[in-house]
Amino acid sequence: MTEPLTALAGSHEAEPGTVQLLDPRGRRVEEPTYSPLVADLDAEALRTMYRDMVVTRTFDNTATALQRQGELGLWPPSLGQEGAQVGSAHALSARDFVFPAYREHGVARVRGLDLGELLPVFRGVRHGGWDPAAHNFNIYTFVIGAHTLHAVGYALGIQRDGDVGTGDPARDRAAVVYFGDGATSQGDTNEALVFAASNNAPVVFFLQNNHWAISVPTTTQSRVPLVQRGSGFGIPSVRVDGNDVLACYAVTRAALERAHSGSGPTFIEAVTYRMGAHTTSDDPTRYRDRAEEDLWRERDPIARMRAHLREEGLADDAFLADVEDEAHAVADAARSYCRGLEAAPTGAMFDHVYTADHPLVAAERAEAEAFEAAFEETR
Repeated sequence: MTEPLTALAGSHEAEPGTVQLLDPRGRRVEEPTYSPLVADLDAEALRTMYRDMVVTRTFDNTATALQRQGELGLWPPSLGQEGAQVGSAHALSARDFVFPAYREHGVARVRGLDLGELLPVFRGVRHGGWDPAAHNFNIYTFVIGAHTLHAVGYALGIQRDGDVGTGDPARDRAAVVYFGDGATSQGDTNEALVFAASNNAPVVFFLQNNHWAISVPTTTQSRVPLVQRGSGFGIPSVRVDGNDVLACYAVTRAALERAHSGSGPTFIEAVTYRMGAHTTSDDPTRYRDRAEEDLWRERDPIARMRAHLREEGLADDAFLADVEDEAHAVADAARSYCRGLEAAPTGAMFDHVYTADHPLVAAERAEAEAFEAAFEETR
């Protein structure tokens, strides 16, 4: 079978069963269940979503260039997926905890992480990168699908702490896990769905279906739409236009309200497209054609939101120029930060293995320090 939204790329109507609130021309689409969930977004909220997408893309392009210049060992571009990430992230409460994969740069931006902090692990000077508790945003996970189990485990902790279903918005919280279509083929992800369903865990599975698991198309990975993966485990599931920032906000908001209330998990399939390479070590021209990319370019999430803001009189040339200036300032700061990064002391890798001292870790630290000191003695 073919993926329905591939054929839809050049049109302006959503595939039946796919939530869309903003069509590719930037015009509002009324949907009885989800339109009310964006009704309270004021002009500033809409402009902030646009700003976050533009800043994320400019930073992302800069990071890609840094890798090409030899400043980073690897970089996973998020080009084309900004709408899914920024829209969903704006629906999160401060107490919700995010488990990203490794290209959720837009989510990091919305959660308040300095985007430059994403770079050290890709430069090879840190094993992690930031304090997850500072923004309730976990470090990137490079083992495909492994973090879905982490998210469910965290959600079970939330549940057992009694932080769901209290009706107190300052207390109720949930876990949100972002992953790609390739991860749905991993055993870890399917096990996570089993545990989430059987325990009614407060977790939102946010699948960004960007159509390609490196060079393997979604149609090869699954004979049915991926949204049915969640339904197969008894988890309420919804398919959304992943290039529609408002629709992604609305469906995630509804899923989080459900999780916060104690009603359990939700599976979201955000249908989007990876406009760039899987990582900078990948060459997408070897497995897909330009025509496919051109079709999806017509559905660009940033151009769509810009058109909407223009049409509603919410963005003038001065605002758009200001956004571009901020985006370039963030990118310039990240570039300077990256080039100034130095490797941490060898012993730093042992600092956060456990929350408390551990004899095995202490022994390994001493062994590593002795090994390093032996080289100093021969100089």
